[in-house]
Amino acid sequence: MSEINVTPLVDVMLVLLIIFMVAAPLLVTGTAVDLPQTQAKALPAEEEPLSVTLARNGARQIDGETLANAEFAARLAAIREARGNEVRVVIRADAAIPYGDVAALLADVTGAGFTRVALVNRPRTEPKSRP
Repeated sequence: MSEINVTPLVDVMLVLLIIFMVAAPLLVTGTAVDLPQTQAKALPAEEEPLSVTLARNGARQIDGETLANAEFAARLAAIREARGNEVRVVIRADAAIPYGDVAALLADVTGAGFTRVALVNRPRTEPKSRP
């Protein structure tokens, strides 16, 4: 028989596909942030936004990289110079963070020249009644 048996090749490829499908979500790194819940609608997806995170301990991160306050402002300015000020910026802040800290972070982001800034939240599971 002079034909190539393709069945073992297909079996190996399917196993590798399953392994990569299971392993891919584990490769995503980030900081666990307890987002506040709101009823706002999701933004339409255009391009990958710049992710700015304010962790519960007050650490500021840009796309998962923790930076000191001086480095944070310099990195924002460098990103604005490289990508322009029309880049979408999403701010993820822990629900336990005081409002003043979130407002200061928002002021730093808009002060760096970004005009398209949004706050990330979790959808509310049940409507909250007003008194």
